Formats: sequence, C-alpha cells, structure tokens
Amino acid sequence: MTAIETLLAGLFDYAGLYPPASLSLRSAANNYLEYRLSKHAGALGRFILNLDRLDEFRSVTADSSHHFALSVIAAENTDWAALAQGINSGLRFECLEIKCSEPSAIKRIAQQLPRNMMAYFEVPIHPSSRVALETIQENGARAKIRMGGVVPDAIPSVFDVAQMLKTLVDLRLPFKATAGLHHPLRSKQALTYNLEGPTGTMHGFVNLSCAAALLFFGGDVEEARCLLDEEDPAAWEIRADSLRWRNQAWTADQIANIRRDFFLGIGSCSFEEPIHDLESLGWL
Repeated sequence: MTAIETLLAGLFDYAGLYPPASLSLRSAANNYLEYRLSKHAGALGRFILNLDRLDEFRSVTADSSHHFALSVIAAENTDWAALAQGINSGLRFECLEIKCSEPSAIKRIAQQLPRNMMAYFEVPIHPSSRVALETIQENGARAKIRMGGVVPDAIPSVFDVAQMLKTLVDLRLPFKATAGLHHPLRSKQALTYNLEGPTGTMHGFVNLSCAAALLFFGGDVEEARCLLDEEDPAAWEIRADSLRWRNQAWTADQIANIRRDFFLGIGSCSFEEPIHDLESLGWL
C-alpha cells in the first residue's frame, strides 16, 4: 500500500447514528453496507452503536448482520454480565467504548469485562486525566479522546491536544479519536449540517495522525502543536512511500507502526466527507 493508504486502512469507524448526522439506524446500516463495496472500502472500520440498540440492530440488519464489525458504546452502569450474553449471540463485537474518567470506576469496569474484549475509555483532554490514563494503561485498555462537537467550545485547543498526545506517548497508551475529524486538514467548517448552524475551526485527521507520529518517534510538543495548527495544504507532500510535512517525513512503515500500536482509529459520523476531501486535494 502507499503511505496514504496505510494511514487510511480501517481508519474510520462509522458513527452515522450520532450528531451531527443523526441518521436512522436503517439509513446508517445501509450506508455502511454501501461503503463496504465502495472504491475506498479499505478505509472503513467498525460500525458504532449503543448497546441498548442491539435488538433494533438485529431487526434492521437481519441476514446482513454478519457484515458488520461492531464497536459498542456502553454506559458506566451497564450490566456487564448481560453484555457477556449478548457477545455470545453471534454478532461481531470487536470493542466497547465507555465514557468514564474516574480511575476507580475504570479499574472496576475493566475487571468485569469479558476476557479478550477490548475497551476504550473516553477521558477529557485535560492534564487532570493523567491518573485516569495511567489506570487505563495498567488495566490493558485503550483511551478515547474527543476532538470536537456541534458547538465551537467542544473543540479542544491545539496546545491541549499536543499535550494529551505527549502523555499518551509517554504511557505508550494506544488511543482512538472521535468527533470533529471529518476533514484531512485543520480548517474552518460548519459544525452541523444545518446551513444556519455554528462554524468553528476543526482539527484535521491528517494533522492529528502526523502529530501522533511526530511525538511517537521522539518529536517535541511545540512542533506537534505547530503541526496540529497547520492549515496550508502546500505544507504537505503526499508521496507513494511517505507523508511529509515541512521538514518532517514518515515512511509507510512508520505509519503502519503508528496505526498498529498507537493511533488506532477515528469515530466519524461521515465516511464520504473525508474521502471526498482527500480526492479534492489530489491525495487519493
């Protein structure tokens, strides 16, 4: 694969059920099946849905349910024993996502999860999350960070994101990102699909990927901040064997390393937007 194909491999977990898309389950499921057959199907990851919608999911998908690799969002107070029964129902559960930043709760939940079930714990992008991240690492789980939302205040600063990435690197804690990463490069965008809705400067998923690589391979936080803040497409060079930003470059092998061991994926309510943007830039 080329460097950009390596970066994109299974990158986007499809979250069409969630804002700002907020699609019906039937529409989101149909989209996922369509994306699996598309030209860029290699970039498609899991289908995200809430645990309490599993029965509806079975009803909607029927005989096609085996085509869905699931990442299931569960509440902190979920009946984990009941979850274990659901996992044995034949659906392809691949991981859980749980919003929980209290270290004692993270430890308790991690110890109750079914064996071999990978869990992502969502914690705030804030220095106070360090202890929670250490607990996640100690319990063999993974972190989840939220990069945006439907209002400008939901978007973390480049400084805070750079510091969070550095902490994750220091702990060698794999993570996924979610929300506000529909576009390759940092740019001002509408935050919803309402023409009169709010706008904000959204983080770019290529910026985030390369900032993760920069820090993972020994770069400093200030340069990572500059990289996250980069909005100029001309600052990037997409080659078959590497991705380059100004005086930095990462080979396809390094990118594969990052995607396997550190930056594991993105939850996005759109699969088409990031692909179309990459095509418009001439990077795909």
